[in-house]
Amino acid sequence: MRRLPFARPGQRIGLLGGSFDPPHAGHAHITREALKRFGLDRVWWLVSPGNPLKEHGPAPLRERMRVARAMMRHPRVDVTDIEARLGTRVTAETIAALQKRYPGVRFVWLMGADNLAQFHLWQNWTSIAEAVPMGVLARPGDRISARMSPAARLYAPHRIGAQDSHRLGRARTPAWCFVNVPMVELSSSQIRATGGWSGGHLGGQFGTRA
Repeated sequence: MRRLPFARPGQRIGLLGGSFDPPHAGHAHITREALKRFGLDRVWWLVSPGNPLKEHGPAPLRERMRVARAMMRHPRVDVTDIEARLGTRVTAETIAALQKRYPGVRFVWLMGADNLAQFHLWQNWTSIAEAVPMGVLARPGDRISARMSPAARLYAPHRIGAQDSHRLGRARTPAWCFVNVPMVELSSSQIRATGGWSGGHLGGQFGTRA
């Protein structure tokens, strides 16, 4: 069994959570962009046991972890099953547990603009925004709905401009930054719909490494 990843006090670590069902080049792309844009030392993928907002469960965690590690090979990225190890099921619980376990580490929650659009539906969503800075990376078709979302309107006074995105990891909460990046137009749901993900195995067209 793998240990929890190592982190030193003062490090800025981005957290990219999700079911990764399946992991794909789009996940890898926004990870690399987040490292550059938000001044992060590392990014941890939090491959979740399941998504409470989704009706049907994902592929087995072991298979999603295996594919994610094969795809996201980067010296500053760790693919983890932290939520399964900590026994947390929602993001607010996970962040609270990580902050307790890693005192002094500066965590930054990362998400696509599509997640910001529905962020107000997440359990204890305001506690997430108050606990950690949030880095939002634009995805095709999601920019307007994200910027007009309840969360974006509520925390508008605390938004950091894209030109200052490198300050996000050191910002006092609440703080968030929205950046537009060249996006890979792939989604896990599209891959599943086209039969590219079956029983924990990726079809050849999606099997390239990042």
